[in-house]
Amino acid sequence: MTPQSPFALLGKKRFLPFFLTQALGAFNDNLYKQSLILAILFKLSLDENLDLLINLCALLFILPFFLFSALGGQFGEKYAKDALIRLLKLAEIVIMAVGATGLLLGNLPLLLFALFAMGSQSALFGPVKYSILPQHLKEQELMGGNALVEMGTFLAILIGTLGAGLMMSSASYAPRVATAILLVAAAGYLLSRGIPRAAAALPSLQVDWHIFRQSAAILRLGLGQQRAVSHAMIGISWFWFIGAVYLTQIPAYAQRWLNGDETVVSLILLVFSIGIGLGSLLCARLSRGKIEPGLVPFGALGLTLFGLLLGWHSGGFPSGLHDWLSVLGQGQAWWVLLDILGLGLFGGLYIVPLYALIQSRTQAQERARVIAANNILNALFMVVSALVSMLALSLAELSIPQLFVLVALLNIALNAFILLRVPEFGRRFRGWLRGH
Repeated sequence: MTPQSPFALLGKKRFLPFFLTQALGAFNDNLYKQSLILAILFKLSLDENLDLLINLCALLFILPFFLFSALGGQFGEKYAKDALIRLLKLAEIVIMAVGATGLLLGNLPLLLFALFAMGSQSALFGPVKYSILPQHLKEQELMGGNALVEMGTFLAILIGTLGAGLMMSSASYAPRVATAILLVAAAGYLLSRGIPRAAAALPSLQVDWHIFRQSAAILRLGLGQQRAVSHAMIGISWFWFIGAVYLTQIPAYAQRWLNGDETVVSLILLVFSIGIGLGSLLCARLSRGKIEPGLVPFGALGLTLFGLLLGWHSGGFPSGLHDWLSVLGQGQAWWVLLDILGLGLFGGLYIVPLYALIQSRTQAQERARVIAANNILNALFMVVSALVSMLALSLAELSIPQLFVLVALLNIALNAFILLRVPEFGRRFRGWLRGH
């Protein structure tokens, strides 16, 4: 029997309200965060070190994932997930009201407080976001559901980032962004009311409010799962390590190596996001409705190949500042964009099976906490990626393309380790190749 297209899930009440709710949340996060960064750079008259403030923004957004993911995992087990999502979406309205006030007043402390609160809301939402899917989807729908969620998330991130650029270019940026973030937050809450009931998995759980003790306990729980699950967590976190390196370096890469302006940065982000979406959907199709860990080595090979090619195709562009149309007039630019597309596509093939594997092989009463452990690990890997990039670019004096090559080579080592520790991935990959 031919597997059903994952797009069929968008016609089902048990998936569509949740899909739209989480996509709007990702859109709003990035609309606000990017607007704040642009306001610091171009709109607010500040005496502080701007580079320091931009890095502070990154810290304030990532820190809550260390602090509150464990609480999010506990809440996701103890309470009904649909009710918890609605409560978190109500909190988003309040947070965005604070952010909107900060924008209208040009008050930086208020804006930074709202950013931290937004990161906290996202940290609490993350474990519920992925643990609710197995309650509403059949096992053969998990790959398609995760594919759609990943596609929707990355497209929402892209649209939010681009939307911030458009709104912030206006003289009346403050009321425009303030109105947008409030309306999107309200729409997210209204849509969340359509999410079907998802009963608590472990209502008897006693919530431990000691942040650091519980974070350590939840990390032990996650990494103590069966080997395939614990190493899937490492694989997902490694993907976010790679993604953080690329996404952080893209603005400087576009400026220094393509001689492009802001529109070239947007073009690269667009191509990368399209690649993630295509890869996620292709993953659902290639797996034929099954949870297929064999696609993970395939995705890893593509990430290395296109990372090496991106380093190879970089440089040699004409001097001067070019917009996206001028850059597209250079034949070499098409190779660079193809490499970016390939990275996104194989990234989707890599990460979707890993999320589906964790969801399907974790006990229902532990699933939200295991995903919380994964979120803590993701945040840790993203911080390490920033340190590695700083060391490589500053101390080792590597160029950005050389950094991309380094990450591609590290990708071989990390995934070789995973394949040695979990032979099932390699075995399923060989079986998948024979079957296709």
